[in-house]
Amino acid sequence: MSILVTGSIAFDHIMVFEDRFRNHILPDKVHMLNVSFLVPSLEKRWGGCAANIAYNLRILDVDPIVLATVGRDFGPYVEWMDRHGIRRDWIRVLEDAFTAQAFITTDLDDNQISAFHPGAMERAHEAPISGVEADLSVGIVAPNGKRAMQEHARALKERGVPCVIDPGQGLPMFDGDELLEMIDGSALYVANDYEWAMTLEKTGLDDNAIASRVDAVIVTRGEHGSWLLEENGEKRTSVPSVAPERVVDPTGCGDAYRAGILYALDRGLSLETGARVGALLGALKVAESGPQSISMDPATFRERYQREFGEPLG
Repeated sequence: MSILVTGSIAFDHIMVFEDRFRNHILPDKVHMLNVSFLVPSLEKRWGGCAANIAYNLRILDVDPIVLATVGRDFGPYVEWMDRHGIRRDWIRVLEDAFTAQAFITTDLDDNQISAFHPGAMERAHEAPISGVEADLSVGIVAPNGKRAMQEHARALKERGVPCVIDPGQGLPMFDGDELLEMIDGSALYVANDYEWAMTLEKTGLDDNAIASRVDAVIVTRGEHGSWLLEENGEKRTSVPSVAPERVVDPTGCGDAYRAGILYALDRGLSLETGARVGALLGALKVAESGPQSISMDPATFRERYQREFGEPLG
């Protein structure tokens, strides 16, 4: 059986502002903001949530299915995906659109300002789950076009496939009722601490009320680790982060973490184990530049996991 990864595929344009945004944004002038940041370095990277998650799953020796839409400029990405063994069977090319593009500027405090052109991603519903002819162990609904996210969530549940809802940066697109429709009956809801606060505000529900609608909730908290809510919110587990060897670029850390969670669900491991795998992948990612940058084979990753946690990876 296969892990299905739905979400965006994008070109990431990554820039570093060698100062701090807070030194240049005047709080009393945000109503008339007009600011420019000099970014001496620019890198064009392979990105998009679905592709990032799939890349990290390959490090775990998993062969995922990626379901996404891309544009006529996708050609350079093809060679990269093929080189890293990421299947393209269910990636649909739309010749009248560009592939999604992200423009990400990071300051010296690791704060980020991003702009995103959705391009072909807005039509991701034109690549439906019904077209995936494969047995699925689990599927993730990662940031994508709004209609696609809604339809993918419904389709996974109707198909009886454990569904992970991870709205991420797409969360503002949904109102409370739309969000609850996706959450209800899912295997897992994943959010960072800011997105979790937004989820509670949008739905008007508290932690336990959300947890009662889904098998489990995971809230990531960056360097402070993550916490898991299971058993209708009665069981709360904290999982610490893994200290990176160096801090270079946070872009894609969340996607690396999601790969660890999907791995655990696919292999029948505990969510706590998945959170540890995700924390280690996130630490390895933050030490490198770009969202698809960890260079490590599955055997080496298992050795690293055992050294870090004192037990073999199941």
